[in-house]
Amino acid sequence: MTVVVVLVLVFVGVQLLRPVPSPVFRASLPMSVRLPGSHPTLPWPATGAAAVSVEGAGSLGHAGDTRSAPVAGLAKVMTAYVVLKDHPLAPGAAGPSIPVTAATIAAARAEAAAQQAAVPVTAGESLTELQALEGLLVAPGNDVALLLGDWDASSTGSFVDKMNGAARRIGLDSTAFTDPSGLDPGSVSTPDDLIRLGEAAMAIPTFRQIVAMPQVTLPLAGVVYNLDFELGRDGIIGIKTGSDAAAGGCFLFAAQQTVDAKRVTLVGAVLGQGSASPNTAAVDEADALVKSAFADIAVLQPVAPGQVVGRIDAPWGASIPVTASNAARMVGWPGLSVPVRLDSGGLPAAISSGARVGVLSVDPGSQDVRVVLRIAHPLEGPSVLWRLTRV
Repeated sequence: MTVVVVLVLVFVGVQLLRPVPSPVFRASLPMSVRLPGSHPTLPWPATGAAAVSVEGAGSLGHAGDTRSAPVAGLAKVMTAYVVLKDHPLAPGAAGPSIPVTAATIAAARAEAAAQQAAVPVTAGESLTELQALEGLLVAPGNDVALLLGDWDASSTGSFVDKMNGAARRIGLDSTAFTDPSGLDPGSVSTPDDLIRLGEAAMAIPTFRQIVAMPQVTLPLAGVVYNLDFELGRDGIIGIKTGSDAAAGGCFLFAAQQTVDAKRVTLVGAVLGQGSASPNTAAVDEADALVKSAFADIAVLQPVAPGQVVGRIDAPWGASIPVTASNAARMVGWPGLSVPVRLDSGGLPAAISSGARVGVLSVDPGSQDVRVVLRIAHPLEGPSVLWRLTRV
């Protein structure tokens, strides 16, 4: 009898002292949540190609030919990006002086003869880095593109290699450059690639400052006006127009508006617009896309406060719903699918009412949207009977 009692006591002790398996969080949300409503239908151009993206949220779509196409003066965005990466310039600073070379003069004369865009320069003249960038991005200065490329890399060929290296680093898989100005039709890209380039360039404060200028005053040239005639309207804050016979009218643009107290930035590109005034056509098409896109963008809730997003199930039979304790507010539009991730980590055997049990992350892009998850009812630990009778 004594042996039996000892064995029973040992069994009870072992059962009561055995580690209790942790409760398990079981999500009821899918891996992605689709915002209610139909995806916006934007007024895409009837010809060429176009795309629009919302920074931090993703693509609103694209239309037209997806093949790489000549981009004309939009290549100068990459020229400015490379120069500013190699020679950073604080906003408002003039930067070093760049002497006008014989090659620049020859290029200016050749472009003038071919009725191409050039900023008047003269031998022996110097431009500051800021003036040269203004002549590149505000004035349609193909000759200034050559001047900057030679200054940065000692030769046009070496600078073009830098442009293509930067394109690979940014992830522009459908882009190739053959010259700094885009005058060569071999400089090609797609709207989606140009959007990525535009976002990278606009992250540089001096670039962003220059492309927002409606006009600049340059030596010899005097006052030169930005060909983006919608600049400052409908939220448009830049970036660059370009047009020639091979590319048609092109416009890489950025626009900002405040939506429900949140600043929203659009970046888009329109390529291949043909008309009597291709530059005007490209800007007009972009403006129509901007107006329509902002009409559909809102701050939305993919997950509402109090919404059940899963349950905590315990091996001893307890099951408690898990709810979102705060709203997940994000910039988006109807029909947008956003990935969600639920993370609960390790859970104790007993959890008090209202305790934080995890975090829900909504990841539409670069927006950091997090929701704390809690339980409204306590999770009781296992009973003594369950501990004694479990296998």
